[in-house]
Amino acid sequence: MDTEAQHMERDLSSGPEEGAEEGSRSTHVPDRSPASMSWGRTVFLGMLCTLALLLFSTFVLQPFLIPSGSMQPTLRVGDRVLVNKLAYRFGSEPRRGDVVVFDGTGSFVQETAPRGNAVGALLQGAAASLGLAEPAGSDFVKRVVGVGGDHVVCCDERGRLEVNGAPVDEEFLYPGDRPSQVAFDIVVPDGRLWVMGDHRSNSRDSRDHLGQPGGGMVPVERVIGRVDWLGWPLGRLGSLEGTDAFTGIRPADGDHG
Repeated sequence: MDTEAQHMERDLSSGPEEGAEEGSRSTHVPDRSPASMSWGRTVFLGMLCTLALLLFSTFVLQPFLIPSGSMQPTLRVGDRVLVNKLAYRFGSEPRRGDVVVFDGTGSFVQETAPRGNAVGALLQGAAASLGLAEPAGSDFVKRVVGVGGDHVVCCDERGRLEVNGAPVDEEFLYPGDRPSQVAFDIVVPDGRLWVMGDHRSNSRDSRDHLGQPGGGMVPVERVIGRVDWLGWPLGRLGSLEGTDAFTGIRPADGDHG
C-alpha cells in the first residue's frame, strides 16, 4: 500500500510539471504584435486611398498645377485648379470662353518617343494627376476663343478681337495687354479649337503655331477637361468666374471673304 501511494503521489506531481512544460513551449510560438498589425493596416489603407484618388482624378475631377503666368490674372503661378473631366463626356463640346486643359501633342508640341526611366515617368504622372507636381510638358491650359467654323480676326480698327464679325471685349485680359500683337485672320476647322492665354504678351498659344502642321488648332478630342474650380490657395477657393465676352456671337455663316 505504501508503494502504491508513492506511485500515486509521483503521478499526481508529474501532471502539473508536464502541463507547465507544455505551457512554456506555447509561449514561444511567434505571434504578430498589435503594433505590426496596425502598421500593415495603415499602409494598406493608404495605398487603397491613393488608388481611389488616382481613379477619381483619371475619370472625374483632376487637380492641375498651374506652372506659368500665361493665364494671369485669371490663374496664377502655383494655383491648383480642379479640371472637370465630365464636362464634355456626354455630347457637350467646349464653348467660347471656356478655360480648358488639353494635351497639345500634335498641335502645340511634336510627338516624340518616350524617354527616360519608365518608373520615374509613372511616379511623375501620378503626382501630376494629384496636383502635387507640374503637369506633363504636353499639357496646357488656355481659353477657348474660337470653335469649329468660327472666323477669328485680330484686330479691328479699335484693336479688338473679332469672332464671326462681332467685336469681343475681353475683360479677362491681363491689365495693359492688347488682344494680340500679332495680326491673324483664320477660320477654325470643324472639330478643332483656337485657344489663347489671358496674359497675351506672356502666352505661347495658337498664334505661335500658325505656320506649323495643324495651324495651332487643338483637336477637340485632345481636351482633357474644363477648369471649373480653384482648389488652392484657400483664399481663392471657389468656382472659376465665367465671362460674358462671347455672349451673342452668332455661328459662322460660311462666308469668310
